[in-house]
Amino acid sequence: MPPVFAHGALRLYLLALLESGPKHGYELIKALSERFGGTYSPSAGTIYPRLGKLEEEGLVATHTEGRRTNYSITPAGLTELNSRRDELADVENDISASVRRLADNLRQDIRVNMRGLRADLAATAEAARSSARASGSAGGAGSPWYSPEGERRLKEAEMLVQAFRDDMRVELRRHAGSRPVTAVTLETVKTVLDQARISIRNSLEDWPPRATS
Repeated sequence: MPPVFAHGALRLYLLALLESGPKHGYELIKALSERFGGTYSPSAGTIYPRLGKLEEEGLVATHTEGRRTNYSITPAGLTELNSRRDELADVENDISASVRRLADNLRQDIRVNMRGLRADLAATAEAARSSARASGSAGGAGSPWYSPEGERRLKEAEMLVQAFRDDMRVELRRHAGSRPVTAVTLETVKTVLDQARISIRNSLEDWPPRATS
């Protein structure tokens, strides 16, 4: 995958983030992650060496509050930033392109994983059909379609769907309490649910088991 930032672009973007006020390292990492819609989050090993270099060059100053080190842009850093506004606009454009590329890659990964899941479901359905044929229960007076066992499976499936819905609602609400839900998360939810809907409907349409010739 191409690098997220071109050479020297990250340090310029760090200055831009500090223009709005002092921040500690974690806040900068979080701000970058949010700007990328959750598709990219720089490591501490990526951020802190660049902050240290900016401090050496006099573009960033540090002050300590307890065990936390805050970083702020200096007048020299602001002058540097103002002289490179055109470059900063290019960095923003590159970030937007990177977000789209990373989101596309994520969607493709999801689709590949869902194709594998559909294959597993198809194999499971075929095994169920084979078992039904072997027991002679495919249709007729012994049909299991409305049997107590079929009713039990229906209720279990409904409970699983409800439990999934409840768990995901709690998870999304808990996450939203500390940071916004990103566009990538929303796209992931849509893609996964669409693929799950297709797979489940396909398994329903495969019933009743096909009789052997």
